[in-house]
Amino acid sequence: MNGRVLSAVLLISVGLALGCESNLDTGRSTSPQSGVGSSDTTRGTIGVSLMTLTNPFFEVIGKTIEEEAAQRDYETVYLGADEDAAKQTDQVKDFIVQEVAAIVLAPYDSQAIGAVIAEANAAGIPVFTIDNACLASDCDIVCHVATDNVMGGRQAADAMIEALDGVGGKIAILDHKMTQSCLDRVTGFKEVLGRHNEAAEDKIEIVAELACGGNREDGHDTAQDIIQSHPDIVGIFAINDPSALGAHMALMEANKQDQVVLIGFDGQPEGKKAIRDGMIYADPIQFPVRMAHKTVEVMMRHFDGEVIEPEVLIATELYHQADAEKDANIDGYD
Repeated sequence: MNGRVLSAVLLISVGLALGCESNLDTGRSTSPQSGVGSSDTTRGTIGVSLMTLTNPFFEVIGKTIEEEAAQRDYETVYLGADEDAAKQTDQVKDFIVQEVAAIVLAPYDSQAIGAVIAEANAAGIPVFTIDNACLASDCDIVCHVATDNVMGGRQAADAMIEALDGVGGKIAILDHKMTQSCLDRVTGFKEVLGRHNEAAEDKIEIVAELACGGNREDGHDTAQDIIQSHPDIVGIFAINDPSALGAHMALMEANKQDQVVLIGFDGQPEGKKAIRDGMIYADPIQFPVRMAHKTVEVMMRHFDGEVIEPEVLIATELYHQADAEKDANIDGYD
């Protein structure tokens, strides 16, 4: 045997001894229970389907779960459903076929997601939800980890009342009824506003509550419609930063940015900078990194056989311009 052939044989032998394998498609592995396709250093795969990855909030959640799970020797596949309930259902079905160790969902449609969660339940795969809850009653969730959205909605109302400084007037809400998290924000907002109006001489009146899609383009178009229908409007509460930034664009186009108080929600880097620059008055901010860490923590506890609390809520904090001006992490999330 010549030298070159001997070297090739040795390289192949070493590769086989080390268990080297090609995994060029998705990087996914199966659960520890099946053992098929998993490596010696991987305990299994966590499948994550988030309502969208165009919103940086969800990208941070997916990436943080991936990093946190890797420290526990689990691989992660995180996907965006592109705000499409059918696509998200297909993603979960794929996770079930792959026999993942667990599934984490930020459902796009809180009701529609229930049927495929029930399929995961039947397959013995534990399901966790993050940020947005599942409202279907015919399926089981191990734990829901989320922002305390009702609390955040209350803080948004506090900010609106503070900004209007005793002056009443007409305001609007840009909502997103597809998701429970946004419904909760509006619930908290209306709760505090109702108490305020019971005692206030000058009432703050909600004259419009319209869908904004949770994105900038729809937020812009919806705000534009509101401005045209109610030119004397004095405030807008948008259920997230993308829709708030879209609303600000509409206010700028109508030259009403100084007339209308704009309250957002999230604390995305772009939203925090908009608060710093006076485009948005304030945000109740949430903490996707903390949410992702907590989700992986309760998942590992579940794997260890612990009884897990059904819901973990993480408090919001009201974020003003003064907070933005001294924020050393304005380009990131906590």
